[in-house]
This record gives sequence, structure tokens and C-alpha cells, in this order.
Amino acid sequence: MNTRQLEGNWEEFKGKIKQKFANLTDDDLLYEEGKRDEILGKLQQKLGKSDEEFEKLIEEL
Repeated sequence: MNTRQLEGNWEEFKGKIKQKFANLTDDDLLYEEGKRDEILGKLQQKLGKSDEEFEKLIEEL
């Protein structure tokens, strides 16, 4: 899954990333239409991942 596919598959992504990172809350993963980049940036920051690491993480999920 890449960052462009996330909008259509958000619920699936949310479940997978919560399984992998227990410290993420529902509030961390609250998706608002049109704010994809904002939420991905917040997740990246909270997980302490670089751009490349975060993209790789998303691809693995």
C-alpha cells in the first residue's frame, strides 16, 4: 500500500498500524477528508521515522 492508496483503504491501514504500534490511539488515526498529508506527517513524527522509513513502513503494511 502506498500513501496514495491510503485514502480508500484507511480503515484497513488503521487496523494494521495499530497492531504494529500499540502506542497509537484512535485520535492519532482520525482521518479527515483532504488532510492526508497532515495526518501522515503527524504519524511519522509520533513514530519517530524519517520520510524514507515511513514510506517503507507503509509499503510493508
